[in-house]
Amino acid sequence: MTMRNRIFYLWAVMALSMVSCTKHYQVTSITRTRTMIDSRYDAAVAANSEVVAFMTPFKAKVDADMSPVVGRTAEYMDVYRPESPMSNLLPDILVWAGQFYGEKPDFGVYNTGGIRAALPAGDITVGDVVDVAPFENKVCFLTLTGDKVMELIHQMVSRGGEGISREVRIVVKGDKEGKHLTLQSATIKGEPIDPQRSYRIATIDYVAHGNDNMTAFKAGTDVNMPGRDEDLNREVIMRYFREMAAQGKTVEAAVDGRFTIVTED
Repeated sequence: MTMRNRIFYLWAVMALSMVSCTKHYQVTSITRTRTMIDSRYDAAVAANSEVVAFMTPFKAKVDADMSPVVGRTAEYMDVYRPESPMSNLLPDILVWAGQFYGEKPDFGVYNTGGIRAALPAGDITVGDVVDVAPFENKVCFLTLTGDKVMELIHQMVSRGGEGISREVRIVVKGDKEGKHLTLQSATIKGEPIDPQRSYRIATIDYVAHGNDNMTAFKAGTDVNMPGRDEDLNREVIMRYFREMAAQGKTVEAAVDGRFTIVTED
């Protein structure tokens, strides 16, 4: 878990603890400032014995929550556009998760901008997954017609690529810098997209609401949006890692041609 997230989590735990002990207080006003929390503070905190003593019980709680290992990766997994190991892995996990919700998605979508960290090679902890998916987004399933799926794909192309599951293949043409992209072809499970057909999609609620300029999702129907804590996408990710570990498997992901840019001569 990164130092920034660890410190934020520590302060959250302390704030909740103090609120629970001081219920007779009432908030009368709120002011805010922005302070960058980075490695510059590490030495200062370590040198201040009073701060260390105050933080120690909270740090123990955070470490206990964040340190358990949920599984292993075969290699380092980074995130970048138009396609990356992380932006391939996460929508694959959402499709895999459909079995626990009575769903059989045709494909999955995960916004690349929502993937906030890479995964290291080797043991993966709860904290590592929290770094990847720190938001309160939950798994979601919905239906789009084929014409809306094509609209969605055009929107993903305009953004230079988004996370798509292994069922999808998108080919675009661009210049040598990988810009000015135009869609050349798109298939799902090896078949051209049928404008009249309905497609079931696994995603997260943030995306399902049309965010990150993927507004085609607003036309979704038959929405299945569970709202429990165990439906948080990071909980789903950890469930996948634990199940792979139970099977004696390391988690693998690679760039495999889901979003291909053909450059112009």
